[in-house]
Amino acid sequence: MKTLKIAIQKSGRLNEKSVELLKNCGLNFENYKSSLISPVSNFPLEILFLRDDDIPEYVQDGIADLGIVGENVIEETEVSVSYLQKLGFGKCSLKIAITNNSDITDLKHLEGRAIATTYPVILGKFLQKQNIHSDIRTISGSVEISPGLGLSDAICDLVSTGGTLKSNGLKPFADVMTSEAVLIGSKGSENNDLVQELMQRIQSVLRAKETKYVVLNVLKDNLTAVLALLPGVKSPSVLPLAEEGWVAVHTVIPERDFWDRISQLKQAGAQGIVVMPIEKIIL
Repeated sequence: MKTLKIAIQKSGRLNEKSVELLKNCGLNFENYKSSLISPVSNFPLEILFLRDDDIPEYVQDGIADLGIVGENVIEETEVSVSYLQKLGFGKCSLKIAITNNSDITDLKHLEGRAIATTYPVILGKFLQKQNIHSDIRTISGSVEISPGLGLSDAICDLVSTGGTLKSNGLKPFADVMTSEAVLIGSKGSENNDLVQELMQRIQSVLRAKETKYVVLNVLKDNLTAVLALLPGVKSPSVLPLAEEGWVAVHTVIPERDFWDRISQLKQAGAQGIVVMPIEKIIL
């Protein structure tokens, strides 16, 4: 059986979450800091620890079957790969930022201005769509300091919290693209049985993170109203309690509307609500 290879960041903002995801999939491996390859002991898989920018090309060229990388890196490198699964972490935005005292108040004011970035391809496409011709200056490293040094009028860089911009006297001006970590594969890799099995594990972990397991007690007279509020994976489980006229309901609730749903359940007569995390959901 062929051993799969998956490439993840050796270091950086996606490394920790990528390792956590794979370990939650039941994969046993060492997160070596000094080695580029770590074998998985209980699944035919090797993990390659690479520079972020190298991952898309390794996958495109078939050196790695799979990769975990930010969407921004894929767009910038313009590789030909398959998008297999958004992973829900590493979320950020690529933004154009200007100095706090800048006279730029409209996108059109970027015409002829110098913009420093480490993402010239993405920025170039964005400006082209806006029919704006700017002087794109490609910089490797900290682009935030370039306006202060007189190298540019604006920058285009990844923004998570905005703290780095603020500390350098900058403010967000325009959104270029949003990005998050995605699982990518070489062309045709989605047809591989091992890839399908690994994706099933990943999807089960992701589904579990998006839901809560809920057990509640309710009078039979109020059961219909409570069940109307509970989608469940297929449908809620209802079990009789020792006390006459009462039942226990087991279900899952999406994380996104959890608190609103809990309030509605209480109003419908639910009592003794117990909430538990879910490790995995396999459909």
